[in-house]
Amino acid sequence: MTSSEPSPAIALRQAQIPDSAAGRRVDQALAELFPEFSRSRLTAWLKAGDITLDGKVPRPRDAVRGGERVEVNATLEPATDSRPEPIRLSILHEDAHLLVINKPVGLVVHPGAGNPDGTLVNALLHHDPALAVLPRAGIVHRLDKETSGALIVARTLEAHTALVEQLAAREIHRQYEAIVNGTMIAGGTVDAPLDRHPVDRLRRAVREDGKPAVTHYRVRERYRAHTRIECVLETGRTHQIRVHMAHVRHPLVGDSLYGGTLRLPKAAGETLVATLRGFRRQALHAERVALSHPITGEALEILAPAPEDLLALARALREDTAAHADDRA
Repeated sequence: MTSSEPSPAIALRQAQIPDSAAGRRVDQALAELFPEFSRSRLTAWLKAGDITLDGKVPRPRDAVRGGERVEVNATLEPATDSRPEPIRLSILHEDAHLLVINKPVGLVVHPGAGNPDGTLVNALLHHDPALAVLPRAGIVHRLDKETSGALIVARTLEAHTALVEQLAAREIHRQYEAIVNGTMIAGGTVDAPLDRHPVDRLRRAVREDGKPAVTHYRVRERYRAHTRIECVLETGRTHQIRVHMAHVRHPLVGDSLYGGTLRLPKAAGETLVATLRGFRRQALHAERVALSHPITGEALEILAPAPEDLLALARALREDTAAHADDRA
């Protein structure tokens, strides 16, 4: 191993099987004892002899008595084969256990078909090579390629486990800014289940047999033919805000996948026309996350500044509305 390569991460744990676990399988008892590790990872370590009970290597299906001394001495193998790439990151918060990134527009979060590299995962591995041992390089939720804003990354297994649990319990507050077509009268809540579109594999759709999805929204600013809104997620389904806003007939500006086609107010000026024509992505930004620190429990609120293209769009719409104020008098 060369000096430039990171040393392999070692998982060292000592614990005692609780009496309440008596009669359970070893792998089940260990999964409850060490929730920071996946069941498959613990099973692999058992089979490799990296976990002992009272100094002996058990089989995963063996039953525990309760009270056994557990020792884990295992190497954490990389959970990803992605390679580090020197991609600049805008870091909003960083400590030993947690990162919050302001993801730019156009950056894919995870490698996949058509995007094998140049992703946020590659950037994170360059920033912190130790993230290679974490699922998805520590990323606990996602943003679409053309959505900007705050994205949470765990830096340790303990933090990853705690953050996933917070997400599942809906304890992480995620707030977005969006600009939609049409003039909204008031805010509201969209409670409509989502799942894959029955025909188009790229899209999601409101479906009675879908997974529960709830989006709260309120009006921030009205323009002549558009509205700037704030959205708060209760759930985090793929494309949730985009589908829900289209469902209430206010698709996001620039969102061609869900009907956000070009809409021009009557007698719009050249600046607004050029701005709307040039806005070729969904007008959506994850502006705020609020959570409990996964290790200390400290309440955190992290704000992500909006990108210039979204600010310019709001500015052009605002100026157009002001210029035609007399039209509504």
